[in-house]
Amino acid sequence: MNKVILVGRLTRDPDIRYSAGENSTAVARYTLAVDRRFRRDSDQTADFIGCVAFGRAAEFAEKYLHQGIKIAVTGRIQTGSYTNRDGNKVYTTDVVIEEQEFVESKNASDNAGSSYSAAPQRQEAADPISDDGFMNIPDGIDEELPFR
Repeated sequence: MNKVILVGRLTRDPDIRYSAGENSTAVARYTLAVDRRFRRDSDQTADFIGCVAFGRAAEFAEKYLHQGIKIAVTGRIQTGSYTNRDGNKVYTTDVVIEEQEFVESKNASDNAGSSYSAAPQRQEAADPISDDGFMNIPDGIDEELPFR
């Protein structure tokens, strides 16, 4: 079985390209900074893992993901190789994304993203998620909720 689950922050905005041909497909590449569970004295505290998404997942990345946002992804590891311009063989390892989802509220992501970049953050419609990460539920709909 080849299954990967990662939670981390994008190190920069996804790189989006489209394949050539009649039925072009979106391809998104991004790097996730994933914190290590245990910390050693002078060792790096995060791993930087290359991810690639195709089709609808790539279009989702293009529209909603940006530098600093924290996401969870599932996918599979794929290895490959190619010969570079100097004639050297280069080996690659990527996580091919099958699913990706947000891990924290938009407000928390924007605050975290501002520490990664001096670029202004995008403004979007009002967020129904409060600062504590829970959705605001309007008063008077208790009887409509599936739990109490």
